[in-house]
Amino acid sequence: MNATQPLHDLGQSLWLDNITRGLLTSGTLGRYIRELSVTGLTSNPTIFDQAVRHAGFYDAAIRQKAVAGQSGEALFFELALEDLTQAADLFRPVHRATGGVDGWVSLEVSPLLADDTAGTIKAVVRLHAQAKRPNLFIKIPGTRAGLAAIEEAIFAGVPVNVTLLFSREHYLAAAEAYMRGIERRIAAGLDPTVASVASLFVSRWDVAIKDRVPAPLRNRLGIAIATRTYQAYRELLASPRWQKLAGARPQRLLWASTGTKDPDAPDTLYVDALAAPDTINTMPEKTLLAFADHGRVKGTVPLDGGDAEALLAEFGRAGVDPAALAAQLQREGTRSFTQSWRDLMDCMASKSAALT
Repeated sequence: MNATQPLHDLGQSLWLDNITRGLLTSGTLGRYIRELSVTGLTSNPTIFDQAVRHAGFYDAAIRQKAVAGQSGEALFFELALEDLTQAADLFRPVHRATGGVDGWVSLEVSPLLADDTAGTIKAVVRLHAQAKRPNLFIKIPGTRAGLAAIEEAIFAGVPVNVTLLFSREHYLAAAEAYMRGIERRIAAGLDPTVASVASLFVSRWDVAIKDRVPAPLRNRLGIAIATRTYQAYRELLASPRWQKLAGARPQRLLWASTGTKDPDAPDTLYVDALAAPDTINTMPEKTLLAFADHGRVKGTVPLDGGDAEALLAEFGRAGVDPAALAAQLQREGTRSFTQSWRDLMDCMASKSAALT
């Protein structure tokens, strides 16, 4: 038995942070579902940019759609939804078996809408309707404009993956938006069962401060932030406000960006450290295979936060301001996804021109 099964058995979902047409046509994704306990996947503009740019799997479809007059974002979303609806269908047995808790795939709205609440809401509703799959999340960034869109999307009954969260405070703001949407549905007499996950990015914390802290603190900040956030997550689920939302589904906490960036650190660092019931770890393919081969479930994240606060105090003494750094990381993440989106649109245009 590989290490993914014990992780699954303790109540954590393992999702793949990748999607390519090759993963689908080769049967690799199906094998990961069968053999590695993978129960969902996520995507983002960077993943699609790399897939379209460096593989020929999409050429025939791009040619066909370009000849038919499609271009730009419309062409991309057609391609992405072809992949993601196939993946969603592979995960449908999991989705049914878990009553809709697991078995999800995710599609991101255009990052160019990060500061456009109205535009985001319109895109979210359109893409969800276009997908026609009950187990497809639409990803919305947890920015200021995104939070308002999250509430409206939940109220409209659209499942949401809240992305680009970097701190406990970011998570709580996303949870607040989710609960407001559910509370409005209950007040309107609507079904409160609308799924959501909140994606906390982990490894980027350690990348950001790797040259600013002494060696004993390296590769420990992301885990401390995640542990502190997990404590807040469990406290929220036990709160009177949440308990009043009878019939609603908890917004699950998801660990994102869990591939190890430091070549001197263990390649399963963030998976080993963040085993926790009722959470999701979405990991790059390389990290998934590494964990299956030699990962270890050493324990679970403490409900009370463990030594996270003491460790964060050490980072403070080393000159790290978590609140300021969280805001910086969210801005940088938004800019990075926006640049990837523009690169992707340029790639689609050049491929369309070359293939037609």
